[in-house]
Amino acid sequence: MLKTKITPRLRRFTRDSEGYITVEVMIMIPILFVLFAASWVLFDAFRQHSVDQKANYAIGDMLSRETDAIDSGYVDNAFRLLGLLTRNPVEYVAGATSYPLDMRLTVVSYRESNNTYSVEWSAARGDAVELRTQDLDDYLPHLPVMMDSGQIILVETWEDYFPVFNVGLDPMVIRTYSFTHPRYAPQVLWAGENNGWGNGDQDAPGDSLCNNNAENATDCNNEDGSNNIEPNDGYGYYYDW
Repeated sequence: MLKTKITPRLRRFTRDSEGYITVEVMIMIPILFVLFAASWVLFDAFRQHSVDQKANYAIGDMLSRETDAIDSGYVDNAFRLLGLLTRNPVEYVAGATSYPLDMRLTVVSYRESNNTYSVEWSAARGDAVELRTQDLDDYLPHLPVMMDSGQIILVETWEDYFPVFNVGLDPMVIRTYSFTHPRYAPQVLWAGENNGWGNGDQDAPGDSLCNNNAENATDCNNEDGSNNIEPNDGYGYYYDW
């Protein structure tokens, strides 16, 4: 008796196609929103990482083409340019305690006689500190094989990234790193340092590597691009430590 009553009702239930779509939408919308937010946050994090790395390359490429000595004003403006490229407008203020974006520029040289790398000069903006020779131990696995007395320009940046939505991705620091060989001159000098080229004429006058009177100075005319030094097809290397 019970079976004869339940069976027809189950059949009617399985064939019933009536309902309220509003209920289904109310169930699905939160799920869809969470999936969309998570996808957007992950995409934005990767996008910002790519933007920061390209900006890093731009700063490194700019420095590699310099033949005049670099000074604090140059580094300040490079920091502002980095902020513009990464959409993190910054204004360097000495003594400030916190920045959303940090930058460090370092010139590293190599000596084949004792197989050592050393810091020629380093300049930092934001919350970063200048790199010292004794700090290079952590960089050795990531530095290229270099010729004796060669130099490379290290560019490092850090950006504080905060996801717009809380979807399991914590705030993090996006770090970029690259190195580039000087293109038009054998070295990139810091303003006020000796600009002789290691030939015994250490008092060579002039503020430019191309215009001093050192006896082995080269002609820096590069209209045809023949003096370009383009390591790694024109790009530095990137490592995500």
